[in-house]
Amino acid sequence: MSRKGPRTEVCADCGAPDPGWASINRGVLICDECCSVHRSLGRHISIVKHLRHSPWPSPLLQMVNTLASNGANSIWEHSLLDPAQVQSGRRKANPQDKVHPTKSEFIRAKYQMLAFVHKLPCRDDDGVTAKDLSKQLHSSVRTGNLETCLRLLSLGAQPSFFHPEKGTTPLHVAAKAGQILQAELLVVYGADPGAPDVNGRTPIDYARQAAQHELADRLVECQYELTDRLAFYLCGRKPDHKNGHYIIPQMADRARPKGTAQSLDLSELAKVAKKKLQALSNRLFEELAMDVYDEVDRRENDAVWLTTQNHSTLVTERSAVPFLPVNPEYSATRNQGRQKLARFNAREFATLIIDILSEAKRRQQGKSLLSPTDAVEYPVRSQSDPDDQHDYDSVASDEDTDQEPLRSAARNNRARSMDSSDLSDGPITLQEYLEVKKALAASEAKVQQLMKVNNSLSDELRRLQREIHKLQAENSQMRQQPGPGHTVPAPSERSEHGHAMATAAAHRRDRQAFSMYEPGSVLKPFGQPMDELVGRLQPFHSSIRKGVSASSVPFPPSSPLLSGMQDGARHMTSKLDRHGSGTDSDYDNTQAGEALLRSGAEPCREGRGQGGAAQVRGGAW
Repeated sequence: MSRKGPRTEVCADCGAPDPGWASINRGVLICDECCSVHRSLGRHISIVKHLRHSPWPSPLLQMVNTLASNGANSIWEHSLLDPAQVQSGRRKANPQDKVHPTKSEFIRAKYQMLAFVHKLPCRDDDGVTAKDLSKQLHSSVRTGNLETCLRLLSLGAQPSFFHPEKGTTPLHVAAKAGQILQAELLVVYGADPGAPDVNGRTPIDYARQAAQHELADRLVECQYELTDRLAFYLCGRKPDHKNGHYIIPQMADRARPKGTAQSLDLSELAKVAKKKLQALSNRLFEELAMDVYDEVDRRENDAVWLTTQNHSTLVTERSAVPFLPVNPEYSATRNQGRQKLARFNAREFATLIIDILSEAKRRQQGKSLLSPTDAVEYPVRSQSDPDDQHDYDSVASDEDTDQEPLRSAARNNRARSMDSSDLSDGPITLQEYLEVKKALAASEAKVQQLMKVNNSLSDELRRLQREIHKLQAENSQMRQQPGPGHTVPAPSERSEHGHAMATAAAHRRDRQAFSMYEPGSVLKPFGQPMDELVGRLQPFHSSIRKGVSASSVPFPPSSPLLSGMQDGARHMTSKLDRHGSGTDSDYDNTQAGEALLRSGAEPCREGRGQGGAAQVRGGAW
């Protein structure tokens, strides 16, 4: 639909008169220079369309004009219009400013960064804020105030919000109230025309129940917007959605003769590529279809751009959009695949669109791969596209692998473009179906085998971990136990070993010089025979200080133990005389005690006996 009549509008970004483009999702009109920046941002930021040279649905154009005339631009320039909130160095671009960097930086800050939009007060729970905004949107769409709804959407309201109490979405409310412009705005922001309410009814059902037939028909068109746009790009026609929802164009160019060897080889490759396209999951197929839709929009805007500029200075490398801009919400692989769509020539791209239309019809109707699909055939509009050159520049991802679905579709198109007779949407044979089923079964068996191997490796890992914990526990127990030097020997071994050690110590001390302190002079534990003897000893009287008389000893004078003690005392006295020491030092007494041990006597150990430990004073017990 063309926009006629004199216009007094100005560009929403720079103020230039007579803007020729519109940003649909922003509700503003823009000039050619600003449009070049909008196109470089991508459709996820700004959806642009020419006001006169692009086809317009009547309600959509009316919605854009209503927003533009009612000051929707103030939503995106809120802080610039408030003198109290103007930041230093921030100003609106002028028509005389250069596109790069002045206008481009301002437009990116305005629409991509939303630097001038009114910000809500910060809250701890952003989810509660979005829910409140969505509820306000749910209530506002029943009125005709488009600016309020656009402001709520700019703040983060969800267009497909499902009201938990009312069981409907904002599009249900707008359809019931007959607000066709509100419905257009919601669909532009992503509302689903086929979303059911709590009772399973769609917004189309609400519109028909309210006798809003124009709105109901428009919602049906919005529901099939993707396939309608692809079919219109190829053959210039759209389905009426009363006799059918799909038009499958057919390639009319049969440049290569049928039956040649090269044609047969490419035909086989095309069949394999089509099977891969049909094997895509619904999510991947939807992503591929949306990417192709964006590429169609880019190519149509490119054609309008070249037509309106007449090769002026605006048609430069910086103003052109050779491929789809990067969408940060998509993965790197998908962005690269989207950019590669620009390398398809017209014939390849048309073949890809036909395959997508055929597959979309099959999936929407729920037909299996064995069921033939009927297509309404329309000749594709002739397009000049020499095969020996590319119309667009190469992108940076030309050396990527062939694992992407887009690359498979590209091989499909290159093969089918050589033989147009293979472009018909024919059925899949039983043999092909069985081959696919066999390959799927083999893949599932391989997956099961890998899962078993993974489980066995996991069990082995857990076993090794248990062994490690067990060894660590044993190591800790061994560290807590006394070492080999502290092991108590058997009683017989202790007796013989103790006697040998005592004899060796006696000879060693005879050879050593006497000192006031020797670390090895501490009394050692006795063996079992000496322990029994000590148990029978009685403590000495406290009045005994020096010397031991035969009458004070509780043994007979002829006792071997008493004679041994006397010999030891004489031996000790002679040794002390040789060293010339006459002091009553405790260290000397210790040496004397050890001498008694070496001579066969057993002193009382500290802590044993009946009344305490015996003390050695001056070499006497």
